[in-house]
Amino acid sequence: MTDRREFLRHGSLAAAALWTGACASGAPATVPAPTRTPQPTRPTDVEVPTRELMMRALDAARDAGAGYADVRIGRYRNNFIVTREQQIINVVDTDSIGCGVRALVDGTWGFGATRTLTADAVAAAAREAVAIAKASRIARDRPVEMAPTEVHRNVTWKSSYEIDPWTVPIEQKVDLLLRANAEALKVPNVKYVFSVMYFVKEDRHFASTEGSLIDQTLIRSWVPMQITAVAPDFSDFQNRSSVVQPAGRGYEYVLAQDIVGNAPKWAEEAAAKLKAKPVEVGKYDLILHPSHLWLTIHESIGHPTELDRALGYEANYAGTSFLAPPEKMLGKLKYGPEFMNVQGDRSQPGACATIGYDDEGVKPEDFLIVKNGIFNDYQTTREQANWLKWWYDQQNVTPRSHGCSNGDSWASIQFQRMPNVSLLPGERDIGWEEIIADTDRGIAIVGDGSFSIDQQRYNAQFGGQVFHEIRGGKIVGMLKDVAYQMRTPDFWNAMDMIGGRRSYELGASFFDGKGQPPQINAVSHGCPPARFRQINVINTGRKA
Repeated sequence: MTDRREFLRHGSLAAAALWTGACASGAPATVPAPTRTPQPTRPTDVEVPTRELMMRALDAARDAGAGYADVRIGRYRNNFIVTREQQIINVVDTDSIGCGVRALVDGTWGFGATRTLTADAVAAAAREAVAIAKASRIARDRPVEMAPTEVHRNVTWKSSYEIDPWTVPIEQKVDLLLRANAEALKVPNVKYVFSVMYFVKEDRHFASTEGSLIDQTLIRSWVPMQITAVAPDFSDFQNRSSVVQPAGRGYEYVLAQDIVGNAPKWAEEAAAKLKAKPVEVGKYDLILHPSHLWLTIHESIGHPTELDRALGYEANYAGTSFLAPPEKMLGKLKYGPEFMNVQGDRSQPGACATIGYDDEGVKPEDFLIVKNGIFNDYQTTREQANWLKWWYDQQNVTPRSHGCSNGDSWASIQFQRMPNVSLLPGERDIGWEEIIADTDRGIAIVGDGSFSIDQQRYNAQFGGQVFHEIRGGKIVGMLKDVAYQMRTPDFWNAMDMIGGRRSYELGASFFDGKGQPPQINAVSHGCPPARFRQINVINTGRKA
């Protein structure tokens, strides 16, 4: 089952993670090197000094013997503000800038990095990457063969933000949080409020010996908030959290959440849970809101469809996948009903994994992980795409990366990371209310909560935030201590009703960990509400 590392990866307990941080002040390479590193043919938006440093690194890698090399110079910034009730707990800014060079020599990777942005330093990092690649040749299991990709010269990309959070005075951010806290505390029995604003800004520059030269800027924003209500006799306490999903947008997204206006509603939900009826164990039809279902998608579809995980490369850190071996799964496993389609992409505006070009210079494509209920594809990088050549040949498709390469900083080597993985809406234009009205006996779940899942992403248990009892097509009251158990294919094949496009929403994980040493990635999962028939529900409040 999952451990503390797993929980710290996800938005459901990211506030706790922030609190912790706040309180602790052979075969030749298949891509040959060009005779000279290509130079830009026209002016570029990448700053000239940065471009010159990247060219110096590429030349040094090639001269040292690399068949292919890429370089990433980036600036990675974080800003977060932590409050509790009417106190400012912490205000933190981090700022990291440097250069990472990846080199491919004789089918083997090497990587070097430096925080010193001088011509000599980046050249030294490139030579180190080549030396590591040569030394690592003895341990190589198979030579790297990179799938082809288009060359993108002098291109720029910017994420979907309007207001850069770094232009907003700290006083305004603090004032908004404290006013939201104050409104929540006005609700009877609400005693504690924890709130945070968290912002990420990344300025990424990429160049490769193939000639790509790419400049990107992205911003992500999040407002975690946890409201705690305590019974008058201190016999119980209940929380309401996961009220705002992370997004790949700017400060305008924070303002649009109206946390001051919505805080009383969230606080009233926390207080109402004190009087909620404990759930009776048994099988129920579950109606899962997008604010909850995104996490189930993340754990039971997103992670098991990572190709490196399915092939055992993540076994030491976070397990493998039941979707293995690929030749017995692709085109054969019935993941869900025929109307189930799951898309991988890095293109949805405002989604956390959205980007113009990945960290191999690939323009990501939209692809179907599940197609008409059948498992159809894995998440891939340029190296991984050729591992599935037999499958793509059957589909008459040329193997190419889906654009899933990412490094969480200039000092981290890029590898396969999850794109946005989303359950596509159904054809009928229905939503939350219509699905509830069509359900005779069930539980509607809003918001993500605690969860546990095994190392193959097959057996799992999920909680939530707010649980509504449904009788005769109507909500008749609130329940508590609800969690459901699932086996991944059984669960998704129990889905019999799904919302349309108007009910589609994005949820997200701001901290998703993978790799050794671990790296952090942010990813969104879109979905409409959906109904799952006769799912086993347990009572988490029962004592042995």
